[in-house]
Amino acid sequence: MAWKSLIAMVIGSLFLTACSTVSTPATPEPTTPQTSPSTASSTATTPSNTSTTPNETFSLQAQVDAVDAAQGGKLVRLFRDPPTLDPHLTTDNISGALVNEVYSGLVNVDLDLNVVPDLAETIDVSDDGRTYTFHLRSNAKFHDGKTVTAPDVKWSLERVTNPETQAPVAAQYLSDIVGVTEKLNGSASSIEGVRVVDDRTIEITIDAPKSYFLAKLTYPTAFVLDRDNIEGKGNDWLRQPNGTGPFKLAQYDIGEILRLERNDNYYRKLAYLDEIDFILSGGTAMLMYENNEIHLTGVGIGDLDRVLDPSEPLNAQLQTAPSNFSVDYIGLNVEQPPLDDPKLRLALNLAFDREAIATQVLSNLRTPANGIIPMGFPSYNTNLSGYQYDPEMARQLLKESKYGNDLDNLPRITLNISGSFGANVPLDLEVILQAWEQELGIQVDIQQTEWATFLQDLHARRYQMFTIAWGADYPDPENFLDVLFYTGSDNNQTNYSNPEVDALLEQARVEGDQAKRFELYNRIEQMILDEAPWVPLWNSGESYLLLKPEVKGYYLTPMTIPKYRHVYIIN
Repeated sequence: MAWKSLIAMVIGSLFLTACSTVSTPATPEPTTPQTSPSTASSTATTPSNTSTTPNETFSLQAQVDAVDAAQGGKLVRLFRDPPTLDPHLTTDNISGALVNEVYSGLVNVDLDLNVVPDLAETIDVSDDGRTYTFHLRSNAKFHDGKTVTAPDVKWSLERVTNPETQAPVAAQYLSDIVGVTEKLNGSASSIEGVRVVDDRTIEITIDAPKSYFLAKLTYPTAFVLDRDNIEGKGNDWLRQPNGTGPFKLAQYDIGEILRLERNDNYYRKLAYLDEIDFILSGGTAMLMYENNEIHLTGVGIGDLDRVLDPSEPLNAQLQTAPSNFSVDYIGLNVEQPPLDDPKLRLALNLAFDREAIATQVLSNLRTPANGIIPMGFPSYNTNLSGYQYDPEMARQLLKESKYGNDLDNLPRITLNISGSFGANVPLDLEVILQAWEQELGIQVDIQQTEWATFLQDLHARRYQMFTIAWGADYPDPENFLDVLFYTGSDNNQTNYSNPEVDALLEQARVEGDQAKRFELYNRIEQMILDEAPWVPLWNSGESYLLLKPEVKGYYLTPMTIPKYRHVYIIN
């Protein structure tokens, strides 16, 4: 059967129940395919600089900071319940989108994707590149007006690295700090490399000079919490967290609504909005948007032709969203049969046509992922040798695998996806699974799990095969290749391990020359692809967002960063 016919068959069989594709929840946008926020102007404005050095030619952040809009108004949007509101436990973009507004850290990422001081006003770095001295803002305060001090920073880092906290990615984001590994494994009671100099000054020493260290501190794992708000209260403190961010939690009724209101004690330029309502009770996004119940929605395949029509009134509210720095993929647990054979894993990658699915199923709202690093991201390699559709080679590889002579007794494969039981399986996955069965004779079962539980099981590495998306936390290739594939990484859910790759990753961590670092990462990425612990699927392509004309300052960003303080509403 030709691919075009196969795709048509799958679409036809699911059309009555699936009007648009459903992506894994890598970003918190309300509809899928993934959409990104819009801008204050009639055309989309996106941060173009993807380095961690200032953009000297244009600064979107400076342009935004110069805006002087009136305070007031409420933004309403659809959302989903976050798995957690504790920044030290956050590992997903749904939680992250909220946590980034309620809390903050020593540094953050601005709209130009530069790492900039946040709670810190200035940062000094020692000549050897190992010791960072952070000088806190004198006006940095918690939501209740209490001043943020260096002991608060130290306590927060001690809390997240306390084994009892069970922070899933503390080792991944903080183990560069001297003493964190010992604290996490219980052999030390405090972090050796964190020292309070005085109330407004804290010193952090890392194990070697690393160009991406400050960027890693922008992740919620390093956010500052209020000790008095937390100690002795179990999880009750999450009902009224005393954060430092531009918004504070005003109401959270699980499955109904989450409301943020402006923090008038914020130490930087105050947010314009009085509040933001995140509707958690569900609903049909497009219908709610057209009924003026929400201010924004992504556009799915089922509505795309209509809103792209210039004669359609909604067309005037359409924004083009930028490509996110993310990659959708199917993870393969290389320790579980039959996925323990690299030739079988490679066969899975070659047995379906990404280009045809992107065009005919996903309406070009996704682009085929050629590898691990997203297009446009630092170190992206245009010469990477990815996976081309080659069913004949796929069959040959399967035959050469240790399972090739006995496919009738091939261990059963289960693909775990997030979603409520009985929810529609994404069309692209349906096509891929049918291709595997048709071209290779491999059948795959699908098991759906609610998002929070899915994340827990993913971190526990319980899955044989899973689909998810990884979005960049900071603009450095270490955030993909080291975080996801280093043998000791907490986020290495595929159990991939290659001593040569590990050695190169360790070398790249301390390489001071950026060109040489990127060359190392290009080599590492190719080595990983050659062993196929992933089935890379999609990067975000051109996608669309509808935004009410009265909403301004809702900026398009390819990563999850704090942004709602820039939003304002005109009457």
